[in-house]
Amino acid sequence: MPSVMLKKNAEGKLIFYVPKKDLEEIVESLEFDNSEKWGGEALLSDGSKYYFEPQAQPDFPLTLRAKRLDSFLSCLSSS
Repeated sequence: MPSVMLKKNAEGKLIFYVPKKDLEEIVESLEFDNSEKWGGEALLSDGSKYYFEPQAQPDFPLTLRAKRLDSFLSCLSSS
């Protein structure tokens, strides 16, 4: 699970950054997005999906561990 950074850009959109892969994408949707429960599955603008444990809405910028979901699914579909 890579460490990722989340921050808000000037337009208020959530930016998802994976330093080791130099990947920076906008979060298009988030499974849970309210003050009590925030996180879960995140869909990025490039179509990839990541998961991080739901938590109370954090302050940004934030660094956390995320699991890439679609790499596992693509392995299943190619067999």
